[in-house]
Amino acid sequence: MAAPRPTDHTRRKLLGRLSLPENRFIADALRTETVGGVLLLVAAIAALVWANIPALAESYDTVSDLHIGPSALGLDLSLQHWAADGLLAVFFFVAGIELKRELVAGDLRDPKAAALPVIAALCGMAVPALVYALVNTLGGGSLDGWAVPTATDIAFALAVLAVIGTSLPSALRAFLLTLAVVDDLFAILIIAVFFTSEINFPALGGALVGLVLFWFLLRREVRGWYIYVPLALVIWGLMYNSGVHATIAGVAMGLMLRCTRREGEHVSPGEHIEHLVRPVSAGLAVPLFALFSAGVSLSDEAIAQVFTRPETLGVVLGLVVGKAVGIFGGTWLAARFTRAELNEDLAWPDVLAVASLAGIGFTVSLLIGELAFAGDEVLTDEIKAAVLLGSVIAALIACVLLKLRDRRYRALSEAEERDDDLDGIPDIYEEGNPEFHLRMARIYEDRAAEHRRKAAAALQTAAGSTTEADRPA
Repeated sequence: MAAPRPTDHTRRKLLGRLSLPENRFIADALRTETVGGVLLLVAAIAALVWANIPALAESYDTVSDLHIGPSALGLDLSLQHWAADGLLAVFFFVAGIELKRELVAGDLRDPKAAALPVIAALCGMAVPALVYALVNTLGGGSLDGWAVPTATDIAFALAVLAVIGTSLPSALRAFLLTLAVVDDLFAILIIAVFFTSEINFPALGGALVGLVLFWFLLRREVRGWYIYVPLALVIWGLMYNSGVHATIAGVAMGLMLRCTRREGEHVSPGEHIEHLVRPVSAGLAVPLFALFSAGVSLSDEAIAQVFTRPETLGVVLGLVVGKAVGIFGGTWLAARFTRAELNEDLAWPDVLAVASLAGIGFTVSLLIGELAFAGDEVLTDEIKAAVLLGSVIAALIACVLLKLRDRRYRALSEAEERDDDLDGIPDIYEEGNPEFHLRMARIYEDRAAEHRRKAAAALQTAAGSTTEADRPA
């Protein structure tokens, strides 16, 4: 597929350089997500080892099914259930803050800039769902799992990047992060609309009253974690008992936080709370969810079943093929019809590599798999195995594509980070400033003079040593 050609000078740059504040925010966010992704990877491997060693497999099931919590409040849940409905509410709370920030201060604020990730994310969810539906229609399988391959796990994707050591340019990393934020939004809508059980209206009404009180306290700028944390727990408990998936409560509270900065503020309240909660989400909540959800049997028979049963094959093909085709195709269409041209430092294979990386659908895909086939434990485990295998295959394909361009990525990354004048601002952001060029000229003159002084001193030392050696004993 040929890339769209520029027709005039008014064309907008696709995946161009980020502004310096956005670049730094993305770098900080991705640093935490990368560490969390590595922990997620470790937790997933630990769960697989725990569940597949014969001597330990029974204990994994016993621990996962251990029930704790007050039954009088309808919260006598298994540890696996607590991880899926409780801990993931923290993950979706952070996702809500990310989405709010993107909408009011990030790329999604500008409709033209938002068009690319929104179109790419929509295509990246629609095509996997269509692939799943096609496979199961032809194979006579269940269509209940159509939403399983639609999600992207940004933490797992960044963990893959950390492991292979790819110096992905900031524009591609930002595209991946924004894509995942939009992806999370639509995944939240899918969970709310398609996976809500019978509604308990009194509990739902109580949750809505709690959310209104949460919003009112925020607007009155009432401070104190000892107010908001108990209120958040009450809202979560009511939302869980209402029949609406409890993670929706986390998203709603995250969206209510103010993410714009007022005069004199270095960070907004939303950014401050995200900075505090993100390590809990990435370092504790998501890895524990993986520990209690990824422990599925990976015997030869189970793996063979993944590639022969239409439900599981649809998940694998949806993640590996559907995600790559959907995101790449959506990006190309956005460039084609919004008069944008690809950044000259990048190529379309770079977009394909990121699109393949988005096929890692671990956390939310596992959650949707549990919701879609809640009444069939065997099929639920097979769907989880399909999610794991599909994510691994997508990661391997992305690694190959990224490694082919690794040298180019390293050059771009070094150029983005170079700060020869040591003023804390990368030189690439100052190159249009005459004062910067004058300052750099002085730096190079000083360095040349220093090199001349060192060379003269070395010659003088060498000459002195020669004279000393020539003297008679």
